[in-house]
Amino acid sequence: MFAGKKALLLDMNSTFMFGEDRFGDSEDFSVHYSKIGGSLPQVEINRIVRAVYGYLDARYPDENYQHSFPSLESAIREVVDNTMSGDEINKIVDTFAFHELGYIPKEYAAALHQLRQRFTLAAVIDIWAPKTAWLKEFERAGISDLFSAYSFSSDHGMVKPSPKPFELVLSQLGIPSTDAIVVGDSARRDLGGAKSAGVDCILVGGAEHPYALMCFDNLLGLCDAI
Repeated sequence: MFAGKKALLLDMNSTFMFGEDRFGDSEDFSVHYSKIGGSLPQVEINRIVRAVYGYLDARYPDENYQHSFPSLESAIREVVDNTMSGDEINKIVDTFAFHELGYIPKEYAAALHQLRQRFTLAAVIDIWAPKTAWLKEFERAGISDLFSAYSFSSDHGMVKPSPKPFELVLSQLGIPSTDAIVVGDSARRDLGGAKSAGVDCILVGGAEHPYALMCFDNLLGLCDAI
């Protein structure tokens, strides 16, 4: 399965990051927002964040947005009064990112270090907020230096299952699609995008599909199999 493969193109959420996307009905977005100096009432900031999440969530599965997914800032401006200051917009972005961001457990950071001993690693990541908070979490977990290439959808507006984020990373690595394997937890987004880009795919996290090379319960199981 791994013969001739030089690189692993890793999905992030539910692959090596967990606890992300905390946008449920019980979330109070005003807690973080007030800590960073936000002045909107609790009810209003909660309404805005939920409306922004709904705006983006409705467009995420729509193939018409695969190559032009809205930025978080543009989504906020669609939802709020256009007279809102840039500083206040930034606080809403920060609050949204805080709730979108997950964490990288120690055992998954160790798994990435193990995989890096055999493969070049890259990451193909769909996020809606700017990548700053994620890069800080990568630093905290000690994995920043493991990746030779990245694609963050919030940098360029291309989201999976488009093949373009995978092709972008392959171009950064300077390798053909046949030299890589995609690892992710979504048959539609990771496997679908990988196949469109001509890359084999392994599914983790309980996802299964007959077109996947193999399926594992999680990334740790994949490491055990190598």
